[in-house]
Amino acid sequence: MNLDERLSNVAIVGAAGKMGSGISLLLAQQLGMAKAKNPDKDIVLHLIDTRDQGLYDLVQYIRGQILKMAEKQIVKLRQIYKDRSDLVENSEIIDELVNTTLGILRPTKELSSAKDSSVVFEAVIESESLKIDIFKQLKSICKDDTYFFTNTSSIPIKVVDEGAGLQGRIIGYHFYNPPAIQKLLEIITSEKTQQDLQNIAEELAGRLRKTVVCSNDVAGFIGNGHFIREGLYALQKTKELQEQHSFTCAVYLMNKVTQDFLMRPMGIFQLLDYVGIDVYNFILQIMDKYIEGEEFKNELIDTMIKNNALGGQRGDGSQKDGFFQYEKGKMVGVYCYKQDNYVPLDSTEEWDKLLGDYPASWKPWKKMLKQKQDVVAQIFSELNSGESLGCQLASKYAQASKEIAENLVKNDVALCNGDVDKVLLTGFFHAYGITTI
Repeated sequence: MNLDERLSNVAIVGAAGKMGSGISLLLAQQLGMAKAKNPDKDIVLHLIDTRDQGLYDLVQYIRGQILKMAEKQIVKLRQIYKDRSDLVENSEIIDELVNTTLGILRPTKELSSAKDSSVVFEAVIESESLKIDIFKQLKSICKDDTYFFTNTSSIPIKVVDEGAGLQGRIIGYHFYNPPAIQKLLEIITSEKTQQDLQNIAEELAGRLRKTVVCSNDVAGFIGNGHFIREGLYALQKTKELQEQHSFTCAVYLMNKVTQDFLMRPMGIFQLLDYVGIDVYNFILQIMDKYIEGEEFKNELIDTMIKNNALGGQRGDGSQKDGFFQYEKGKMVGVYCYKQDNYVPLDSTEEWDKLLGDYPASWKPWKKMLKQKQDVVAQIFSELNSGESLGCQLASKYAQASKEIAENLVKNDVALCNGDVDKVLLTGFFHAYGITTI
């Protein structure tokens, strides 16, 4: 069965969640266009979730996004509908694609609706037991030749495969958030993953216009293998800074160092908030369970989980409070775990003075996106020789980040340094490859 045949009946489990909604949109765009080109072909996309409101909101979200896509691709759509004499105005053509796409959607709370699907995507929360339970149910429901795509960001594919008894019919398909925008896609295979499934997965990634990085089947894979360890390093350095500064000051300093001095789009603690501290903790637990010789635990993370300072996003995409407190997307306070409250960031001048001067050639992240490697090398040369606290912290942090990246290759998680850099450049929007500094 080729990819087009498999895509005639697709199901997404966890379709209305943060990741699932983006995956649902990607597939709806792909299958809606396929239906427009082949109106007589049976194509269905089952959107499976446990929440009625979530499914309703998902369909409305897809409708709005398909409308925007159709408006941008009107020339292409005119070619597709050139034999339709009833479609004259742009608005008629746009409405036709929207209605065609909505017509293939099957929102439902019933997992059994996936029984005839040839491809099933799973995008539920990062829980090993839940994922295995769902795949066990799907195995009993679906056809013997159904292929399964899991969006896990950390759980070894071998574990899920063996736990559900799928015999190599499952592959790791880790989209980055938000899936409809992020170009990066990590593909993870186990020793048992069927070759035809690998071929299908890579062909689909091409159609979705994703930048693919293949990871070996080690807990955390490449992206979280790097991010989780960087987070633990930042947490440890924050603890060390508390010997001379308050906890809130230490958090602010490390976040500013990792964003400004290292020229990244977000500081490490802002990134932890974005991902969700509870999600970060889920991945810590998975990596601690399956990776020997390293400890993936942190007392501060445990405390924040206990105090319900979890970060993450609300349904409307706004940021929840975690290490920082947010108002309209702006950081306005920093968390104090001792009092379980937020200290306002009314003035940070004194904290900023502690960090001192930037390297002479320093540029902000957005300007760094267009810089060549020799400029990056010059800035890091100045950073490494700088005497300010900011330069010293940033230099040590960058070296730790580089060692983490190189160890991912050494420990056979990534195939090469270039793959780690591709993940950081494409998935985390870094302005330079960490292995090249």
